Amino acid sequence: MVKGLGKGIDALFREESVHMEDQVQQIALTKILENPFQPRKIFDETAITELSASIIEHGIIQPIIVRKKGRKYEIVVGERRFRAAKQAGLVEIPAIVKDFDEQQMMEVAILENLQREDLTPIEEADAYNSLINQLNFTQEDLAKRLGKSRPHIANLIRLLQLPEEIRELVNSGQLSMGHGRALLGLKNKRRIPEIAKKVIKDQLNVRQLEKLIQILNDDVSRETEKEKKDVHVQATESQLREYFGTQVQIKKVKNKGKIEIEFYSDDDLHRILEILKLEEQ
Repeated sequence: MVKGLGKGIDALFREESVHMEDQVQQIALTKILENPFQPRKIFDETAITELSASIIEHGIIQPIIVRKKGRKYEIVVGERRFRAAKQAGLVEIPAIVKDFDEQQMMEVAILENLQREDLTPIEEADAYNSLINQLNFTQEDLAKRLGKSRPHIANLIRLLQLPEEIRELVNSGQLSMGHGRALLGLKNKRRIPEIAKKVIKDQLNVRQLEKLIQILNDDVSRETEKEKKDVHVQATESQLREYFGTQVQIKKVKNKGKIEIEFYSDDDLHRILEILKLEEQ
């Protein structure tokens, strides 16, 4: 069991589980199609080569899972084994054929990859987004099913609001998830690519980036206001920013005050309302 995932595939999907009595077949690689719901966009070629070498020496120990698609088969689980088998020069591969509909196929394919915990942050965000938008899961459903915190899922999904070129930088590892989240706090969204390039060029860590964005966002009056805030208010703001995954400000005037939670799109507003459990069911 992968650390951090509270439940395995069997616990998540009773009907779709692979059982000992499932019959293993040898299926020609030419009859197998890639999974259209595969959340993984980047495959480590070095890892594929290493797996290929292992297959040449030891064979394929665990069958892949496929479903019938016309005269061919679509991969549900096991695309890396499939790619490695092709690289190893195999003609056929052991497989278990399951009678999955598209919803079951998507669920198992995405959750199997999430279970491995080696997706990039953007791939993981795309996976969550697919389950929410196409299968009508809520963030609460995913948090319970995957043993993840709701803020973790919400913060990852927010990364999809980044421009495509910035998402690619996160995918390639040039920017971290923390960098991506910090960039979303930039008020002038047109400057995101410019600041991202500065992060890479100057090798800024997340804290340095957050300070830079704070300077860019705050005018002199707001800086003065921030200096007057006591340490407890600043700490509370930090906790709220982490929970909501967006900029939060606490403003106090004499005995009154208000909390401002920023959002950057209708989807972002719905995400915050869902966290507050105010979204319509």
